[in-house]
Amino acid sequence: MIEARELSCHAMLRHGFFTREGGYSLGLFASLNCGLGSGDDKPTVSRNREVVCGKLGVSSASLLTTWQHHSSDTIAITAPWDAVSPPRGDAIVTATPGIAVAVLTADCAPILFADPEARVIGAAHAGWKGALAGITDSAIAAMEELGARRSRTTAVIGPAISQAVYEVGPELYENFIDEDRDNAKFFALSRRPGHHMFDLPGYLARRLAAAGLAIVVDLALCTYRDEERFFSYRRATHRRHEKYGRQISAICITG
Repeated sequence: MIEARELSCHAMLRHGFFTREGGYSLGLFASLNCGLGSGDDKPTVSRNREVVCGKLGVSSASLLTTWQHHSSDTIAITAPWDAVSPPRGDAIVTATPGIAVAVLTADCAPILFADPEARVIGAAHAGWKGALAGITDSAIAAMEELGARRSRTTAVIGPAISQAVYEVGPELYENFIDEDRDNAKFFALSRRPGHHMFDLPGYLARRLAAAGLAIVVDLALCTYRDEERFFSYRRATHRRHEKYGRQISAICITG
């Protein structure tokens, strides 16, 4: 489990960017795979999620993830839901103690948010589609509705694919340039004509800073390159693996 000092310094918060280490899954899913929809044995995934709950000090029913679909949809919650049929969305926010809001990733960026003074937290899943659609802005706005202030809010970007290994095609590049020509700074030319290397964490960090947050941190950890610690969708694709695991990132208010 990886922690950010900017969040761990607050006694009323518990959080973790969990790695793939320390679980019970085998093979391609070894070992702390927390994705119920990954194709892994579901009882084993549930057992892995219990490991996460133990680290955070919450019940199994209180570790909440959504059905992520690369959107800008944020869900504000006050009570746990059924893990078997979660709602669709890519960010969760809450002011309720004892609930761990969490996201699953395997190259997309997990972002954990907190306004410790207002006791409001959030977790967002940001791939390129969600990032461009404004999932971070949506999560911040939902936190404000619960009493948070962006001028007091910290956001930490966890393990994600890095620019050096994230090659994208011309359509993705054009989508970002159409939004703002200044986004060109997050793209470097690839060896393949018409392709670029995209800096997803850099784009997210700038967008979070532009939103007026108090603290924005990028842990600068690459899921693709660090196979020992992280699952990676793109690495699995390059190896022609049809399935892959997901790591979980979560935050909760202790009480």
